[in-house]
Amino acid sequence: MNKTKKIVLWISLGLASAAFAAAGIAKLAGVEQMHMSFAAMGLPAWFGYFIGAAELAGAVGLWLRRTSLYASAGLFSIMLGAMYFHVVYDTAANAVPALVLALILINIFVKRRGQSHVSAD
Repeated sequence: MNKTKKIVLWISLGLASAAFAAAGIAKLAGVEQMHMSFAAMGLPAWFGYFIGAAELAGAVGLWLRRTSLYASAGLFSIMLGAMYFHVVYDTAANAVPALVLALILINIFVKRRGQSHVSAD
């Protein structure tokens, strides 16, 4: 992998992990605004905490070569759910951040796909 691609990967990892760690911590802390979307969809309260734990675990897992593919795929599925919520229950414009994070996760997945068990560069 050339230097530019490595830089793009590191930036993608940093942005995604910061966003998901912050969102996960807020959900686990019980921030009401973070749980309103789950209530609007008729999901149980525990589901918001589950998603928060998954986001926090995914934020860490993105950095580990062995788990990066799984973390990016799992977080991508969470972003699909977020986009669904915004399109169906909110406004489509509010789905843009989830779409951007989904695209970043695709970038991470593609770049990490060939190096999940390769030694560190």
